[in-house]
Amino acid sequence: MSEATGAAAHDPEAKRKIVNRLRRAQGQLAAVIAAVEGDAHCRDSVQQLAAVSKALDRAGFLMISTALKDCLSDSDADQTAQTEELEKLFLTLA
Repeated sequence: MSEATGAAAHDPEAKRKIVNRLRRAQGQLAAVIAAVEGDAHCRDSVQQLAAVSKALDRAGFLMISTALKDCLSDSDADQTAQTEELEKLFLTLA
Protein backbone atom coordinates (compact mmCIF):
# COMPACT_ATOMS: atom_id res chain seq x y z
CA MET A 1 0.00 0.00 0.00
CA SER A 2 1.35 3.42 -0.89
CA GLU A 3 1.72 6.29 1.50
CA ALA A 4 -1.19 8.12 -0.11
CA THR A 5 -3.61 5.20 0.12
CA GLY A 6 -2.65 4.45 3.72
CA ALA A 7 -3.40 7.96 4.95
CA ALA A 8 -6.53 6.88 6.82
CA ALA A 9 -4.27 4.95 9.18
CA HIS A 10 -2.86 8.32 10.34
CA ASP A 11 -6.32 9.72 11.06
CA PRO A 12 -8.30 7.50 13.44
CA GLU A 13 -11.52 9.52 12.97
CA ALA A 14 -11.34 9.17 9.17
CA LYS A 15 -10.62 5.46 9.56
CA ARG A 16 -13.69 5.08 11.79
CA LYS A 17 -15.87 6.89 9.24
CA ILE A 18 -14.54 4.79 6.36
CA VAL A 19 -15.11 1.53 8.23
CA ASN A 20 -18.64 2.64 9.18
CA ARG A 21 -19.46 3.42 5.55
CA LEU A 22 -18.08 0.07 4.41
CA ARG A 23 -20.08 -1.78 7.07
CA ARG A 24 -23.19 0.09 5.98
CA ALA A 25 -22.52 -0.96 2.38
CA GLN A 26 -21.97 -4.54 3.51
CA GLY A 27 -25.36 -4.56 5.26
CA GLN A 28 -27.07 -3.01 2.26
CA LEU A 29 -25.47 -5.56 -0.05
CA ALA A 30 -26.76 -8.36 2.18
CA ALA A 31 -30.23 -6.82 1.84
CA VAL A 32 -29.88 -6.79 -1.97
CA ILE A 33 -28.87 -10.45 -2.00
CA ALA A 34 -31.78 -11.36 0.28
CA ALA A 35 -34.18 -9.37 -1.91
CA VAL A 36 -33.02 -11.10 -5.07
CA GLU A 37 -33.12 -14.52 -3.43
CA GLY A 38 -36.58 -13.76 -2.07
CA ASP A 39 -37.89 -12.64 -5.45
CA ALA A 40 -38.58 -9.13 -4.16
CA HIS A 41 -39.86 -6.51 -6.55
CA CYS A 42 -37.05 -5.27 -8.78
CA ARG A 43 -37.67 -1.66 -7.64
CA ASP A 44 -36.74 -2.58 -4.07
CA SER A 45 -33.62 -4.46 -5.16
CA VAL A 46 -32.46 -1.64 -7.41
CA GLN A 47 -33.00 0.96 -4.67
CA GLN A 48 -30.89 -1.12 -2.25
CA LEU A 49 -28.23 -1.63 -4.92
CA ALA A 50 -28.08 2.13 -5.50
CA ALA A 51 -27.59 2.62 -1.75
CA VAL A 52 -24.70 0.11 -1.78
CA SER A 53 -23.07 1.91 -4.68
CA LYS A 54 -23.42 5.30 -3.01
CA ALA A 55 -22.00 4.02 0.29
CA LEU A 56 -18.99 2.52 -1.49
CA ASP A 57 -18.41 5.70 -3.48
CA ARG A 58 -18.51 7.81 -0.34
CA ALA A 59 -16.05 5.51 1.41
CA GLY A 60 -13.70 5.76 -1.56
CA PHE A 61 -13.94 9.53 -1.73
CA LEU A 62 -13.34 9.79 2.00
CA MET A 63 -10.23 7.63 1.63
CA ILE A 64 -8.90 9.88 -1.11
CA SER A 65 -9.73 13.13 0.68
CA THR A 66 -7.98 11.84 3.80
CA ALA A 67 -4.94 10.88 1.73
CA LEU A 68 -4.97 14.30 0.07
CA LYS A 69 -4.98 16.08 3.43
CA ASP A 70 -2.14 13.85 4.60
CA CYS A 71 -0.20 14.44 1.39
CA LEU A 72 -0.57 18.21 1.58
CA SER A 73 0.53 18.32 5.20
CA ASP A 74 3.68 16.25 4.52
CA SER A 75 6.27 18.84 3.46
CA ASP A 76 9.07 16.26 3.08
CA ALA A 77 7.26 14.11 0.52
CA ASP A 78 7.47 14.27 -3.25
CA GLN A 79 4.17 16.08 -3.62
CA THR A 80 4.11 15.89 -7.42
CA ALA A 81 4.25 12.09 -7.37
CA GLN A 82 1.71 11.87 -4.55
CA THR A 83 -0.63 14.31 -6.29
CA GLU A 84 -0.47 12.27 -9.49
CA GLU A 85 -1.18 9.07 -7.57
CA LEU A 86 -4.15 10.66 -5.79
CA GLU A 87 -5.49 11.92 -9.11
CA LYS A 88 -5.33 8.39 -10.53
CA LEU A 89 -7.08 7.01 -7.45
CA PHE A 90 -9.77 9.65 -7.67
CA LEU A 91 -10.40 8.91 -11.34
CA THR A 92 -10.81 5.19 -10.63
CA LEU A 93 -13.97 6.14 -8.72
CA ALA A 94 -15.36 8.31 -11.53
